[in-house]
Amino acid sequence: MQPNHVRHKPPTELTRDRELILACPQFRSGVNLSRIVRLAGCAGIRKMTVCGNTKIDPKIARDAIGFVAIERHRTLANWLKKIRSESFHVVALEQADRSQNLFEYRFQRNTVLVIGHERQGVSAAELSLVDDVIEIPVYGQPFSYNVVTATTMAVYEYCRQFPTG
Repeated sequence: MQPNHVRHKPPTELTRDRELILACPQFRSGVNLSRIVRLAGCAGIRKMTVCGNTKIDPKIARDAIGFVAIERHRTLANWLKKIRSESFHVVALEQADRSQNLFEYRFQRNTVLVIGHERQGVSAAELSLVDDVIEIPVYGQPFSYNVVTATTMAVYEYCRQFPTG
């Protein structure tokens, strides 16, 4: 029997809210930010913190604009200090000397995932405020994934570990 295509299948219900917050620097590209907002919406992530005034394109982010609460801050460093005091575990997605392989990492449910800038990655000031650093293995060239691709892989792994929320 051949499968039937189901366009816009209803979302999988979560039994609890996701306790993952995405924290993004000021991106160079509104397309990258818009795609990450859409990713957050699809993954059931309700909160993002972003820096700067990069515009979100509603044609790319789609319905996630009304689903994901987006806080804007001037810098991530001050906000990271504050969120750590609220007992969130802060994890940077970056290639670093003490990074752990994403495939072996065990997320805590209440996690802030710090995403790096497209060119500079996670800043030294931000890295000094994280609890852990995770990276995704690269098996060829170039040496790193696009920021949206890497964020998608990390969010998917978090969701795999906490499938019901």
